[in-house]
Amino acid sequence: MSRLVNNYFNLCCLTLFIIIFSGCHTNQEILFFDDFNDIKRGPYSIAVGAHTEYHYLHEAAPKGKWEVSTFTWHRMLPWSVRANAEGDNQMVCDVINDFSSYTHPMLCAGNRFWGDYELSVNLDIESDEKMSGIIARYQNDRCYYVFCLDNGKAQIRYVHHARAFHEPYEEILAEEEYNLVPGKNMTMQFSARGNKLTGTIGDVLIEANDDRYKNGKVALVSDVPVKYNWVKVTSTRKEKEEFESMEKEFEEEVRKVKEEIPGMVVWKKLNTKGFGVGRNLRFGDLDGDGEPDVLVTQVKRHGPGDANSEVGCMTAMTFDGERLWQIGKPDRDNAELTNDVGVQIHDINNDGKNEVIYCKNFEIVVAEGCTGKTLYKTPTPKVTNKDPNERQNIFDRILGDCLFFCDLSGKGYDGDIIIKDRYKRVWAYNSNLQLLWYNFINTGHYPYAYDVDGDGKDEVAIGYSMIDDDGSIIWSLDEELDDHADGIAVVRYKDDEEPVILCSASDEGIFFADINGNIIKHHYLGHVQNPAVANFRDDLPGLETVSINFWGNQGILNFFDADGEPYLSIEPNQYGSMCLPVNWTGRSEEFFVLNANVDEGGIYDGYGRRVLDFPDDGHPDMCNAVLDITGDCRDEIVVWDHHKIWVYSQDDSPKTGKLYKPERNPLSNYSNYQATVSLPGWEN
Repeated sequence: MSRLVNNYFNLCCLTLFIIIFSGCHTNQEILFFDDFNDIKRGPYSIAVGAHTEYHYLHEAAPKGKWEVSTFTWHRMLPWSVRANAEGDNQMVCDVINDFSSYTHPMLCAGNRFWGDYELSVNLDIESDEKMSGIIARYQNDRCYYVFCLDNGKAQIRYVHHARAFHEPYEEILAEEEYNLVPGKNMTMQFSARGNKLTGTIGDVLIEANDDRYKNGKVALVSDVPVKYNWVKVTSTRKEKEEFESMEKEFEEEVRKVKEEIPGMVVWKKLNTKGFGVGRNLRFGDLDGDGEPDVLVTQVKRHGPGDANSEVGCMTAMTFDGERLWQIGKPDRDNAELTNDVGVQIHDINNDGKNEVIYCKNFEIVVAEGCTGKTLYKTPTPKVTNKDPNERQNIFDRILGDCLFFCDLSGKGYDGDIIIKDRYKRVWAYNSNLQLLWYNFINTGHYPYAYDVDGDGKDEVAIGYSMIDDDGSIIWSLDEELDDHADGIAVVRYKDDEEPVILCSASDEGIFFADINGNIIKHHYLGHVQNPAVANFRDDLPGLETVSINFWGNQGILNFFDADGEPYLSIEPNQYGSMCLPVNWTGRSEEFFVLNANVDEGGIYDGYGRRVLDFPDDGHPDMCNAVLDITGDCRDEIVVWDHHKIWVYSQDDSPKTGKLYKPERNPLSNYSNYQATVSLPGWEN
C-alpha cells in the first residue's frame, strides 16, 4: 500500500513538474536570436565616408539583422564577422576607441515597440580598460540603457544625448565590483521590465529603477576588442502581446493616413548614362519657355577626397530629354561628390532670362542659360591668410566651394554673389563680378540672406556670424562655439514674433538664437545637419523644424516646435538626408523626403510616420530633389543616380481648386548643405 502511495506521489510530482516546466516553456517567447552564422564572413562595417550624408547607397544597407549605428571619419570599420576555432561565426569589434567618449562603436537590432524583455548575450571581452556591454530600450545611439563593464565595475547606465559639446550625459544607476578575466567566455543578461532594470554577469547581479525609456531596440556596444557569439531576446507571452498590440495600433493609424494621400506615378524618365552625377543637379528655366530644366554638373577633383573640387562637365537638358548644350568632356570617374561646387542657375541681371553662373579653371563665369555661351567672367579670389598646413586650398586662387545670391545693393533683386572656400573665407561680388568685400571667419557650409534691419538690403547669416550688407560683422559666435554650421537660416516661426536664427551646428548640435546673436535654446543632440522648416503639423502653432544627424550618430531625426523645443525623435535608418519638405497633397501640412529607397526610404510627416512609399518599379534611389515642375503648385519628386533621372508626380495630377503653395529657398541658391525653409502660402 505504501509503495502505491509512494508511486502515486512520485507520479503526481512528475506530472506537476511537467506542467510547470511546460507552462514556463510556453510562456517564454523568443523575440530575436542571432548567432551570426547566416552572415558572410568579412567586414561588416562599410567605409562609405560622407556619401550617405545625402546619397542612399545600397552597399551601406544592413547585410544581416544588425545596423551599423555609428561611424566617423576616424573610425569606419570597427565591425567584422569572423569564425572562431570551432568554425562558428562571431561578430567582432576590434578597435580601441581612443577617439571619443561621445560616440561608440555600436550595432543595433530589433523592434522599437519592444517594451519589457530580457537580453542575453554570449561574448568574450578582451579588456575592461574602456566600456563594453549590451544595450536595452535603445531609442537611438545617443539615448539608451546600457549594462556594461568598465574599469573593474559592472554598471547600469542611463545615457541621454549630452550636457555640452562632446560631454555626454550619463547617469550610473547601479554598479558593483567585477573582476574581468580577459578573453573568458561569459554571458551577460540585461532585463528591462517596467521600471526595473537588472543586469547579471557571472555571480554579480545589479538592479536599478528607472522608466524614462519605456520601449526600444537592443544594441551591442564596445570601446575595446570584443567577440559576440550569440544574442537572444526573450519575453513572456503577455509582454509580446502588449508590444504587438502597440505596433498594430500604430500601423493602423498610418494605414488610415495613407488612404488620404495620393500615390506616386512616373511623370518623366531621362537617360544620363556617361555624364550623370550624384547630388549635383541644378534646376531652372534655361531655354526661356517658362518650364524648369535641369543642369547636370560633374565635378573635377584636384587630389583625393573632396577638399579641392570644381565644376567639370556640364550638360543642360529639358525634362523631355532634349540636350540643350554641354561644356567640357564627361568623365564617369567624376560623377560622385561629397561636397558642393560653385554652380547655379539664376537671372543675375534681372532681365527675365536665366544665366548659368559657375566656377571653373579659377574663374567665375556668367554664361547664357540657353546656350552655355560665356557672357563675362573674372578670376576667382586669391587665398589670403593661408595656413601652410591647410589642405582645402592647394592653389593660390580658390576653386569655388559654392555660390549664393542675395541683394546686398538694395536693387530689389538678388544680383549680388557670395562665394567662399570650404571653411574659412568669404567674398561678396556684385552682378558685374566686381569685389564688394571679404571676410576671414568660420564660414560653415552654406549661407542664408535676410533683411534683418529693414533697410532694403540683405544681411548674410554665414557660419556662426551675421554680416552686414557692407561686409562688416554685426556679431559672431566664433569664439563661443566649436565645429561649424552645417545649415543656417533666419526664420519667422510665428507671424507675431521676431525672426530667429536656426543653426544646425554639426557636433555642437542645434541652436536657436535671436536676431542679435544671443542663443535662446541650445540642444546638444549630436552631429546635427540638414535642417528643414515648414508647417509639418497643423495642430502645433507656427512652423516646425526637422533635422538629421550624421557623423558619429547618423540617422537620428529630431523634430522641434516653433519655440525650438524638441517634441519627437526617431531613427528610421542609419543614413543622412536632405529632409526636403514636399507639398504633396496641396493641403497645409507638408511632408519631407527621407530617401527614395523602396524599403528604407519614403515620405514622412511631422508625426514621424512614413506616410508615402516609393513604388517598387526599379527607379534610381541614390539622390532626390523636390520642386513644382508641372505647375499645379504641388511638388514633384526628382530621383536619380549616375545613369538616369526619374520624376514622380501625384496620381491625381493635375489638381484644381485652392492649393497650398509654400514659398521656399530660391532654386538659384541650391546646395547639399542648405537649410530649407518652406513658408506658408496659397495659390492666388
